[in-house]
Amino acid sequence: MAAMRTRPTRGDRHMFSSLDDNAVMKNILATHAPDGAYFDVKPLLQIIEDITHRANLDKSHHGTQAETDAIVESVSYNDVREMLEAMAFTTNKVSSEINVSCTGIGSGYAHATTTGIFLMLCHYEWDVKAIITLASFKENYGELWLVVQLCVSNPLTKSEAHLKQIHDVLEQGEALKPRFETGTNLFKAMLDLTHCIIQFKDLPKQYISPDTPELDTATTHIPTAVYWIIRSIVACASILINLIGTVHEHVTATTEAWELSSLALKISNIHDHLKHQLDLCNHHINEKKQIEAYLMILRVMETPHLDNTKPLKQLIYQKDDQLPLYECSTKNRVSIDMLKKKIVLLFISDLDLSEYELSIHGQIYREAKLRPERAESHYEVVWLPVVTSHGAKPWTQKDQRKLEELRNTMPWYSVFHPLLLHRAVINYIKEVWHFNHKPLIVVMDPQGRIINTNALHMMWIWGNMAFPFTIMREEVLWREETWRIELLAYSIEPNIFSWVVEEKYICLYGGKDLEWIRRFTTTTQAVARKAGIQLEMLYVGTSNPREKVRKNNDIIRSDNLSHVLPDLTLIWFFWVRLESMLYSKLQHRKSFDEDPILREINVMLTYDGNGQVWAVVCRENDWMRRSDGVTVLTSLTNYSEWQDEAQNKGFLPALNEHLEANRPQHHNNRLILPGTFRNVPERVVCSECGRSI
Repeated sequence: MAAMRTRPTRGDRHMFSSLDDNAVMKNILATHAPDGAYFDVKPLLQIIEDITHRANLDKSHHGTQAETDAIVESVSYNDVREMLEAMAFTTNKVSSEINVSCTGIGSGYAHATTTGIFLMLCHYEWDVKAIITLASFKENYGELWLVVQLCVSNPLTKSEAHLKQIHDVLEQGEALKPRFETGTNLFKAMLDLTHCIIQFKDLPKQYISPDTPELDTATTHIPTAVYWIIRSIVACASILINLIGTVHEHVTATTEAWELSSLALKISNIHDHLKHQLDLCNHHINEKKQIEAYLMILRVMETPHLDNTKPLKQLIYQKDDQLPLYECSTKNRVSIDMLKKKIVLLFISDLDLSEYELSIHGQIYREAKLRPERAESHYEVVWLPVVTSHGAKPWTQKDQRKLEELRNTMPWYSVFHPLLLHRAVINYIKEVWHFNHKPLIVVMDPQGRIINTNALHMMWIWGNMAFPFTIMREEVLWREETWRIELLAYSIEPNIFSWVVEEKYICLYGGKDLEWIRRFTTTTQAVARKAGIQLEMLYVGTSNPREKVRKNNDIIRSDNLSHVLPDLTLIWFFWVRLESMLYSKLQHRKSFDEDPILREINVMLTYDGNGQVWAVVCRENDWMRRSDGVTVLTSLTNYSEWQDEAQNKGFLPALNEHLEANRPQHHNNRLILPGTFRNVPERVVCSECGRSI
């Protein structure tokens, strides 16, 4: 029957485009009767790719011999031997059918041959049909190119090339180049599409079911994809092998090249569609995996443990294939076991950490380690760098340099790379611990229990005195506090302790207005001399200590106006501690009406938020008196009005009475709460008049 086939005319080549695609696929689907046998076709596909790479190695600039050898080495031929033996008879039948098709390349003829191949492969799954047909074609294609590559150097192969008329084909290389190039492009497109089809077969069934819309849509189109793969193989075989018989004919290669290009375009379009569906399926699977991983984190974090190893591994890195932590002091990677049965502070942030933060954190940590015999030194810190995109954008060299720069300035442990943190862990950190760019310190006890979801603020306020950093410890510390100078500034300026012991009056002041600073310091010191009191003054700038504050510091120091904090880090820390006090109080549900310390903190931050100058004055552990800069300067300038009261009642009581009597009637103050606050109070009291705002 094959001998009676005739070569179709050029007009027949467009016949298939006029056929009803639905009717064609209905007939193809009718041939599909798989017997349920499973074949892992990936190793065989790798062998087919090996043949393709080697055949095109000399004319391709996209690969090297080493890359091609790597493909071969990745194939275990033992894995495919049994499969090849089981498929040998069918493969030979398909190969014979393809060889017969070499007598014609018309579309109608190619469709008939393709249908015949489907009938031969009726008992195989769709991906196996494509692989068997590719392998059948590559048997001949590989032999052809082996002769082509060896005919120049091997006399025996050269003679065989003459017998096969391949030598003449090579001499006509330029004329035949369009067909070779388009054939190569088409075959690459077929391999890409076959890879895509196989990936659908490998999707994990526990995360995606066949009736999932994304997978159901793809499954509907896979038979069409396999049809066009086999249809294109038939066309390639017809054109390639018939080159031997047409080399001496005056036949134009343009039409055949156009047909192959059209097939390549169709295959590529099908691949793009299936690849899109595959991406949707993988997204669906990843979402299911993320939910599963998130629920696992919840279970592990809520389950009692003998030690903290399992919870830490769940958060940082679960596998044992690499050491997930980096130790700055040794510049080595270490195991999570280094943290076993210790209190662990999980320092969570992105890569935008300021030098101020790192400097103060480092100082607190180093102070703890200086006294290993003390209980408050028995904790470790681990930095968890959270990259919120987590793969949404590529990790750059700039990111890597920033990471290394940060972790090498940290005296504690760090997660070696942000991508070690699972996406579900990042979601957990955001949703359960409310991380939102602002740094957090989450405290885990030796048994893996979370005892504080943010101890950062109590560390800012009390340093290592806050150990073991529990909420209960924070409550105890607040019960022991009053609005005194040690709370406000002792950790900022060590000289305050000696000033308190010496019973000196202490004045802290801030703001940017240098003219007011000159007048205020001069006037205050003059009043102190008149009142016969010992006074120390300290400038603490503003919460945003930039160049203006730096210049003020330099001028105050050079003109000997008062004491200053030695660098901007300490000025920043002064205001961060105030914000932390506000945060801590509000987290403990304190109200402005009932908590006098909270009201005073509110006053200080309000002054700063409005860009006002201000001052507080105190002595020993007495309650501090504060006022805006204009009012306090006016009262000091008019010291003669209350001088007698100061002699009788004491300097601070008299000053406070005068300030209250001269408080401005009109004001426009505002309090800006930091963005990390979750428990924002319903009622905030005005710093000047006490009314709700």
